[in-house]
Formats: sequence, C-alpha cells, structure tokens
Amino acid sequence: QISKIMDDSTKKTVAAIPLLTEKAGPRDGEQWIKRLKEEYAALIRYVEINKQQDNDWFKLESNPLGTSWFGKCWYIHNFMKYEFDLEFDIPATYPNTAPELTLPELDGKTEKMYRGGKICLTAHFKPLWARNVPHFGIAHALALGLAPWLAAEVPHLVDTGMIRHPEQKK
Repeated sequence: QISKIMDDSTKKTVAAIPLLTEKAGPRDGEQWIKRLKEEYAALIRYVEINKQQDNDWFKLESNPLGTSWFGKCWYIHNFMKYEFDLEFDIPATYPNTAPELTLPELDGKTEKMYRGGKICLTAHFKPLWARNVPHFGIAHALALGLAPWLAAEVPHLVDTGMIRHPEQKK
C-alpha cells in the first residue's frame, strides 16, 4: 500500500527510519518513557538521513514529558526558503491516534487544513498510520505526513499569493 502513495526516494527514507515497538502513550508511565526513547532514536536517525541527503527541513524539541512538541519546518520553493512554526501535542490515545501537526501561521490559508492550523492528513496518511500502529512514530508522521503536505501546499500557497517570502513583503 505504501508504494502507491509515495516515490522511491520517500520509500527508501521511510524504510531507513527505525520502526517502534513500544505501544504506549503519555498515560502509560514507564512504558511511555521507553516509547519516548524509541521516538527520539527514530527522530535522530531521520535527521541523520536528511542531512546525508542534503534535505534538512525541520528542527524539533519537546517539553520534558515528551507530550508537547515545537520547532520549525521549512520548504524551499523557487530557491526561496519558507519557514513555519511547527507544533503538536501527543494525543492521550497515542500511538493509536497520530499527532495533529500544526502550522499556526497558515491557519485559514488553505482548504487542506483544519481550524487552528492543523494540516489535513485524513485521506492518505491516517489510514496508513492506523495500519502501522505501534510501529510508526513522530519521525514517520513528519516523513509521510508533513513533508508531502509541504511539498504539495507551499508551492500552491505561493503561486496563489496566500503566502509571500519575507524578502518579497517589503
């Protein structure tokens, strides 16, 4: 099923991200700590892969409990870097429920977004996530959810004038 919705480069990248084994969420005490360690290991590996491919496109950190995440993501379009705040909380029902990735400053600028700047991932990503519980984690959500969303939406938002590069706003 994965092969139908992604290109070979994405498949290769996702295959190199470690799969997670601990089925635990924020309410699960010690199991959550184990899961969080797996999450960090997968994220570190994903960042390494991206840097090796000269495709560094996000920075992410969390609160001490690993329940709230925040950082930046960016997309290069027409040789210009468009940078956005990225934030999400880990749902209480995680990993059964994927996190809702939010780009607050894009709220209301595209129909592929829910109120508050939550990106729309229902059609393609959420069924894929559901089939891969507990093996998918935050790194997979970024690789299979946010990255393709940015690739599809940022050029459209720029071309329709919904967003402008900071240097062009003057």
